[in-house]
This record gives sequence, C-alpha cells and structure tokens, in this order.
Amino acid sequence: MLDHLLSEYQLGQTKLANRVVMAPLTRSRAEGNVPNDMMATYYGNRAGAGLIISEGTSPSVNGLGYPRIPGSFSTEQMEGWKKVTRAVHDQGGKIFMQLMHCGRVGHPDNVPAGGRILAPSPVEMTETKMYVDGKGLLDIPVAHEMSIDEITLTIEEYANAAKLAIEAGFDGVELHAANGYLLEQFMHPKTNRRNDQYGGSVENRLRFLRNVAEATVAAIGGDRVGVRLSPYGVFNEMGSFDTVDETFVSAARLLDEIGVTYLHLVDQEDMGAPPVPDAIKAKIRETFSRSLILAGGYDAHRAEQDISSGRCDLVAFGRPFIANPDLVERFREGAELNVPDYDTFYTPGPEGYLTYPTLAETA
Repeated sequence: MLDHLLSEYQLGQTKLANRVVMAPLTRSRAEGNVPNDMMATYYGNRAGAGLIISEGTSPSVNGLGYPRIPGSFSTEQMEGWKKVTRAVHDQGGKIFMQLMHCGRVGHPDNVPAGGRILAPSPVEMTETKMYVDGKGLLDIPVAHEMSIDEITLTIEEYANAAKLAIEAGFDGVELHAANGYLLEQFMHPKTNRRNDQYGGSVENRLRFLRNVAEATVAAIGGDRVGVRLSPYGVFNEMGSFDTVDETFVSAARLLDEIGVTYLHLVDQEDMGAPPVPDAIKAKIRETFSRSLILAGGYDAHRAEQDISSGRCDLVAFGRPFIANPDLVERFREGAELNVPDYDTFYTPGPEGYLTYPTLAETA
C-alpha cells in the first residue's frame, strides 16, 4: 500500500495530487537553448507526478555550461516554456522551473557570444570534460573569478529569471544549490577561495545563497521558491569538507528564515558519493520548518516508509521518470517499470525521450 506516497499534499499555496516528485533531469533537447514542442510533449506526458521540477535552466547566458540546455532570460525562451507549462497544466499537473547556473562547469563553446564562464574562484577542474556539439569532449578551461559587480548582477539575473518563469506559467522555481553548480561552488571551500565577504567563514560562503534566495523570494514570494542541496555530494569534483555538516544545517536555517517553501535534499550514494548521514537529514528536518523533499535511489516502497515515518513530506524520482512517463500509475498498479536507456539521456531528438511506452501502450 502506498497510502502516503499517493496522497494529496499542500505545498505552500500549490495543491499537489500526490507526493511523487519528478526530479530535475538534464535531457539536452533544447536546441538553441529554447524549449520546444518535443519538450512540451515530454513534460505533459509526466504530469501525473504531484510536482514536476524542470531540467536545470540557466538564468543567464553565462550559466549555459552544457549543450542544448534551456534558459530563462529571453522572450523566445519564455514562449517555448509557455508550451511546456500549458501541456502540464492541461493534464492537471504542477511544475516548478529549476534555475541552474553552471558556474565553472562549462565550456565557452557552449555559451553564446558575450557570455563568460564564471565562478567564485579560478579553481581548475582536473577530472571532468565537457561535451560540445561537433567537437566532442573537451577540457574545461579555468573559470573567471567573479567580481562583486558580477556577483550583484548574477543575483539580479536569478530574480529576473524567476519572474519570467512565473509569467511563463510555472507554479514556482527551484534554486539549484547542489551537484557542484554555481550556488554550491560558493558554499564549498574547495571552489570558494575568496577572502572578501563571500569567502572564508561558513556565514560568508553562504552569503551568495542567502542573497539569491532573498532576491528570488522578494521577486515571486517564498511559497513559490524551493532550494536543492546535496551535502556530501561529489558530482563535478566536489566532496566532503571539514565544516560540511555545519554548512548545510546553517543553510537550512537561513533558508527557513528567508521563507522558501521547500528544501530538496539529494543523497548521491547510489551515484558513488558517501551517504548523507541520517543524523544530518534529521537535523535539517528539525531545522527547516516547511516541506522537505528527499531524493536519491528511491523506489516506491522506501518512499512510502520515509513519508509515513515523518522523515520527509515528498520523495523525488529521477531516472525512473525518464523511462516511465506514467510512473505514478505504475506505482499505483504495482506494475513493472521500463528500464532507461543511458545512451540516449543527453542526445538530440525523440529517441529515448518520447519513445518509452506507457502501460496502456504496452497492453
């Protein structure tokens, strides 16, 4: 029985049909960084989720580190996103846009003219390469260290991108402060070696997150803002550090004070990272007074257990949603799940994107 997982839930001012969240999933189908009809079909097909969180979407030309990821800073992009939100809402779903600035995790050849690869500090990436269409995997050059003026502008870009998202029909936005992207780059002492007000102490390393969250809440309201965190994550050459527990509990505390509607805590153990200790999950749960989403290698049974025991309010599923557009129906029916094709996760075109069958199509 999945009585809790499949029950309705009130997320701020947004009523969800169930507690199944579609996690943000980079799929690299936005040719020219603009959402398209194919993406509208993809998201509309998955509107059975209580909440969809979109793929990472850049608030700025500077944040487009990967090929074919969408943005939220142009009129053309917003017209494309309107097709997506309309497709989801027509099926009774809810959708938040994830705002993801890649920071140092990018290549200049993936950034439009006038853009720059920015980071809190010029720290080289030594193990990661970046794919560029027509060129393959390339070394990632050292990013440009952000000036105070560039930090201030980037904060404004987040807030403006959030306003555009709401205008395009999104129910809210999620700030991506996980997986080694710009917000986490400021939080982490490996990637933040500044000696000004944005570096050094835990409070200073959290200042950029605080500023972005405050600006975004001021722009669209706290009930429409969530934040994703990945303590102990190793993605994009991050990793644990001495003050990791203090940093993330402090982040939960300041985000609670700012008034965001949810924290989305991802445990990357199934991706090879150290597990997030249960004590830290519990401390964040205790510190943050509103909704908590947990993610990381869940199946329906474990999700039901963690919701029913009060460890979280909602659970996010990633890869299962890639291969199963009707994942919630499959949970409800106890049906077998399609297996995802990893080779088509980031390739252009409909193959491995719109080609997974539903239960009805299989029958």
